[in-house]
Amino acid sequence: MIGRRKKTTMTAEIEAVLKKEQAFLKRNEEKKGSFLDRTLEEKVPARLQETLDKAFEKAFGLIFEKGTDVIEKTYSREKIEHTYKVDAYAAGLLENKKTLRAFKKKAEAAGNKNLLLAGVEGVGLGILGIGLPDIPLFTGMILKSIYETALHYGFPYDTEEEKYFILLLIQAALSYGEELEEINDRADRFIMEQTLPHGYDSREQIKETSAVLSGELLYMKFLQGIPVAGVIGGAYDSVYLKRILDYAKLKYRKRFLMYKDKAD
Repeated sequence: MIGRRKKTTMTAEIEAVLKKEQAFLKRNEEKKGSFLDRTLEEKVPARLQETLDKAFEKAFGLIFEKGTDVIEKTYSREKIEHTYKVDAYAAGLLENKKTLRAFKKKAEAAGNKNLLLAGVEGVGLGILGIGLPDIPLFTGMILKSIYETALHYGFPYDTEEEKYFILLLIQAALSYGEELEEINDRADRFIMEQTLPHGYDSREQIKETSAVLSGELLYMKFLQGIPVAGVIGGAYDSVYLKRILDYAKLKYRKRFLMYKDKAD
């Protein structure tokens, strides 16, 4: 009877996260251009897209190579890992909705703090008309937010395999339709296999993810470079970070629940 109750609880949690994942995919079946995008379309310099691509590529490369230690100074990895172990022990003793959702609750609390910081930072730089220089800061905030989410679910983030997974999460979160479905499948494949694809090239993956980021943020970063009016563009840092985090939290929770269900 106990085993049956545990299985039912776990099944319900897995079904809930799968339902949310499908809702995310459905919501992003196609890109809907906003009035602001259409207004700015003719004003954006032709080479800005390429400049943004390179800026994001450089930011990812620099942070992955040298910046993780700096990001880790903004939170206590040791404390989060200890909290995870305590919660995992509790969930092992008594697996119910409360113990299984403790991880989600803490990941969401950390994410909300980062969304607030991203908004303040983006608006502040927007007032000053600082757009492109915001990219390393925004990229750092994206990675910080995902790193903390990973830790709250008991996963590392500093191996080549985990960097690949993180890049996929960012890429999928800002994609649409068939492309989103394909990248989502790649993320699921990693969850099941935990290995890099054959012939994987980290530079190419960084380039792919950067292109999606720059394509989605093109108009907002252009607007952010205009003093005062840039407040609008800067405010969108938190909008896009929320979308990335919503998807990342879904995939990490799905991964956590599937691993735990398999272990049980």
